Amino acid sequence: MIDHLGVSARDFEASRRFYDAALTPLGIATLMEVTPEQSGGYHGLGYGKDGKPFFWLANDARQVPGGGPRGTGIHIAFEAADRAAVDGFYAAAIAHGGGDNGSPGIRAHYHPNYYAAFVIDPDGFNVEAVCHTPE
Repeated sequence: MIDHLGVSARDFEASRRFYDAALTPLGIATLMEVTPEQSGGYHGLGYGKDGKPFFWLANDARQVPGGGPRGTGIHIAFEAADRAAVDGFYAAAIAHGGGDNGSPGIRAHYHPNYYAAFVIDPDGFNVEAVCHTPE
């Protein structure tokens, strides 16, 4: 199951104003903001409803300070049943040509149980496997 999708914006603030306005009539609002200070350069807004962000707007992935090229600006996250599945995803992806974009581990700036791994696929997409449950 797809857990969430993300796109990167060249002009983050302009895109923020656009999505804030366009998604409001759909009952979708900003539920979470991850700042560059929390994440080491990434700035993201998680839009969603019922307490679950499912659409992420990010600063341009190619312009993250100190990060260098990180993909096309497309982000797809797949839900994993447990942390072992996240580890397996990462190992298989790397073994089959994926580029490392974040080894398996906790990303507490999202929430305390956010265990994820990130790879760049052969087309430059940022692909993630994420488990939200403890241990």
